[in-house]
Amino acid sequence: MPSSVQILGTGQLVDLSRRLRRAGGPRLRQNFSRRVRRAAEPLQKDLQRSIRRVQLPGPGRTTRGGPSPTTRPLRATIAAAIRISVRAGANPGARVWVDRSRLPSDIKNMPWVIENGRVRHPVYANRRRWVTQWARPTGWWSSTVQAGTPRMRAEIERVLGDVRRDLQ
Repeated sequence: MPSSVQILGTGQLVDLSRRLRRAGGPRLRQNFSRRVRRAAEPLQKDLQRSIRRVQLPGPGRTTRGGPSPTTRPLRATIAAAIRISVRAGANPGARVWVDRSRLPSDIKNMPWVIENGRVRHPVYANRRRWVTQWARPTGWWSSTVQAGTPRMRAEIERVLGDVRRDLQ
């Protein structure tokens, strides 16, 4: 699974960035960044919705278990870590990624584990007893990115056209 989705460094974005810098208009630059961020927001929302809908059914209980060692909701925590960054400088573009620094240390790799579909973990923190859960559907990141990237690219193309017209 790619760790982020990036639309940057294309010839049009680099050319536009240079022209924005020459024009020296902070208003234009802020407007450009705001609109690029807005173009990426639907993809971020789709990714958050997608991870929240992933099912992780358990194998069923064979014995009585104790309380969960954590009260932290896994999918909501991952959804909250999906971020957007926009650059209008030398390497302009937008990036949607999972910010691992916003995840607790024990689940830093969980977005990629769930993407692959096989989640293996100890039962109630008992390191002598392990269980495997299968995420359904698999590919929550890649399928959502594949579906959302064309819309994001089209919106950024529209923003580029508008800003180009403002510069002329």
